[in-house]
Amino acid sequence: MTSSPASPRLTKGAIVGFDAANPLASVIVFQYNPSQLTRDLKARTPQEEEGATNEVLRLAGPPRESIRINALELDAADQLEKGDPVAGSMGIAPQLAALEMLLYPKSAQVIASTALLLAGTIEFGPPPEAPFTLFIWGAKRVLPVRIKEFTIEELHHDPQLNPIVATVNLSMDVLSYADFGVEHPGYHLFLAHQLVKEAMAVVGSARGAASAVSASIDLG
Repeated sequence: MTSSPASPRLTKGAIVGFDAANPLASVIVFQYNPSQLTRDLKARTPQEEEGATNEVLRLAGPPRESIRINALELDAADQLEKGDPVAGSMGIAPQLAALEMLLYPKSAQVIASTALLLAGTIEFGPPPEAPFTLFIWGAKRVLPVRIKEFTIEELHHDPQLNPIVATVNLSMDVLSYADFGVEHPGYHLFLAHQLVKEAMAVVGSARGAASAVSASIDLG
């Protein structure tokens, strides 16, 4: 359906995983923005001690936040209608694979570790890191996240059994400056996000105070 020229340009959400070895492996721009996004926030407080009443209002850092996205839609219909060769040969499998790769260790690391194990020379180090992942939901919400889990429901397939329509339910934890060292870009990115949020809170509080004053004048 062709939109009106006067319609505002829709900003699309995205999930982007940064991996120096393969920078394009995990770029997922939402074809259609999900209609529902649920956020859970839990205060991060110091360990409470018996009788430590002076600690009750202290915060150990920003809240722990999780985000759930329901019914993220992927549909190859438009691409198939335009004769897109990738959609014709693979459907939406590449988009699903880009999302799934955020949870996989790199195959090169697995192969290298296996070779060292077979040679008897392996020394186990820390587990491999996932890509540095950002959840982008407009200019005011660019957040470092860790994907916890997601459910993919493949609804339709082409004759070669490639998925062509699917929905994804996605759950992720927001990572804050409490989760990164000061040298990591995630530390500064989340701090910038908090500064934007603080500025918006000032605007909201000012409007709330103005509304309260206006209401009291009307009642008077």
